[in-house]
Amino acid sequence: MSRKGKVYYKELFSGIIIEDENEYIFEYSKEFLANPDARPISLTFPLSAERYSSNVFFPFFDGLIPEGWILDIAEKNWKINPRDRMGLLLTFCKDTIGAVSIERVEE
Repeated sequence: MSRKGKVYYKELFSGIIIEDENEYIFEYSKEFLANPDARPISLTFPLSAERYSSNVFFPFFDGLIPEGWILDIAEKNWKINPRDRMGLLLTFCKDTIGAVSIERVEE
């Protein structure tokens, strides 16, 4: 089973983040890469047609997840384990303060 999220940069669809049984993957969309105004979502993800993969959750995406009392609300109301970083990302990062937001992809 895998979970996916659409990644937006300043409201432009920029790529997809995937969690599967073995790894985490981030990949820019071809359309975003072809856009002359495209900018990297992070210095750790330079614009590239290559997939980024990791056995641990990407620190950049982890940094988008709320902390403190908002995280406490997630634990209590949505019954999300605070160690389920992908679940938290997909639940809370649709409307972030910064330029990057995440929208859950329903399978």
